[in-house]
Amino acid sequence: MKKLLHLLVITIPLAVFCQPDTEVYLFDLSTENNQIQLTNGQNISNNEGYDNQPSFQNDHTILFASTRNKQTDILQYNSITGAKKWLSDTKQGSEYSPTQVPKSKYISSIRLDTTGLQYLYYYRKGKSKALLKNLKIGYHVWNARNVLVSFVLGEPHRLVVSNFKNNTHYTADTNIGRSLHNIPNTNLVSYISKKNDAWEIRSLDVKTYETKKIANTVPKVEDMCWLANGSILMAKGKALYRLNPSTDTEWKIIKLFDKENFDKITRVTVNASNTKLAIAAIPETELEPTLENIRWISGNWKGEAFGGITEENWSEPSGGSMVATFKLIVDGKVNFYEIETISEVNNSLLLRLKHFSNELKGWETKDETVDFPLIKVTKNKAIFEGMTFESVDKNTMIVYVAIGQKDGSTTVVPFHYTKTTN
Repeated sequence: MKKLLHLLVITIPLAVFCQPDTEVYLFDLSTENNQIQLTNGQNISNNEGYDNQPSFQNDHTILFASTRNKQTDILQYNSITGAKKWLSDTKQGSEYSPTQVPKSKYISSIRLDTTGLQYLYYYRKGKSKALLKNLKIGYHVWNARNVLVSFVLGEPHRLVVSNFKNNTHYTADTNIGRSLHNIPNTNLVSYISKKNDAWEIRSLDVKTYETKKIANTVPKVEDMCWLANGSILMAKGKALYRLNPSTDTEWKIIKLFDKENFDKITRVTVNASNTKLAIAAIPETELEPTLENIRWISGNWKGEAFGGITEENWSEPSGGSMVATFKLIVDGKVNFYEIETISEVNNSLLLRLKHFSNELKGWETKDETVDFPLIKVTKNKAIFEGMTFESVDKNTMIVYVAIGQKDGSTTVVPFHYTKTTN
């Protein structure tokens, strides 16, 4: 029985188990002065069930797996007209990871039949054809019309290069993640290596099978996409990160989706001209804006930021408020202090703070405070204008702070905290 269960686990795609109710969102993307702007966001799936794995068929057409009649089929969305079209209707199975096959009229997708069989299929005009029946492919990318790079399920998962012209299938690496992408302006493919605690983005030469490290991922994140200028986008929670391996040494948050009603972004992809960005994420449910619903913020927290040690100590709710002290220690000396409060005001919450030097001289004037009105409260977040508290687990919290720069731009800085006990 144990062997049978093990076989089922490695046969069925990871996405099938405990599929969340996800949606696909589309944004206009623009880059000016190396600053990315995302506007006109909309839910293009707007459907109950699993809507995920978006990929661009062309600049204005998106493919994704969408749920209907208790199965997932391939849905095509036109971003100009808003029209939707079903490209598959498999009665005894579901499709995942739909992808345009280059220089052809075919679409490829992973089909999981109700019998448990799982193959890569070609699709065209309602007809389908199974490929590579000897490989249980979970995810894939076409490097060329006859060259396929696949995530093949097994123990461990394998990175396999298939050349249909030569009829060869070469395992280039093992213990990999699901995110496979062509690297712009090269003939290389990127993939995620999970061999070490710090996951790596690596490149693969499909001709020589040579692999090289590009960068570490955002911690424990495996979904990514490439921009035409060689930058990489990854997302975690509500935050979108960017790294240019040629110029950057660390990931930076370029967008915090604090006003959008989704969380836990699982997929990111852009079109070839870099004018559209599609993501898959879980819609979030708002809670009543009460202190009781953000009680998890209370406690003694320690972390690192600005080249030093940070401490933030929040009281339990009482008297209609919570109060905190904050200090930043750099090179063994206090750099500055803060006093913060979150109060119930007009059926909402208001975050206020005042800054003080290490000699307790106030930065703001006597009656002045820095105020952060509430946007919303969710199960694990308190989102204010310019500051977001996220509960990762009962002992881990991230506080995202939007800090204005001299050039007028805004940088979002994450403070990673661990709860301490006295």
